[in-house]
Amino acid sequence: MTKERFWVVGGEYSCLAFKSLKTGAPEVLGPYDTREEAKAAWRRKSDETRACATARYAIATEHLVLPA
Repeated sequence: MTKERFWVVGGEYSCLAFKSLKTGAPEVLGPYDTREEAKAAWRRKSDETRACATARYAIATEHLVLPA
């Protein structure tokens, strides 16, 4: 049996090429049980950082394999 969890990952990058984060480590929010919950969190975080051109966040999916 498998289960999906969702995470919001990102932060402020050092340049508009989005190759490396300013702090070196991404900001991670979650886990969320549904994509809709993750999308709501992503939207809030994106709205908070709208004025920062070098901020970027994405939704990541984790597939868990649960014991039978």
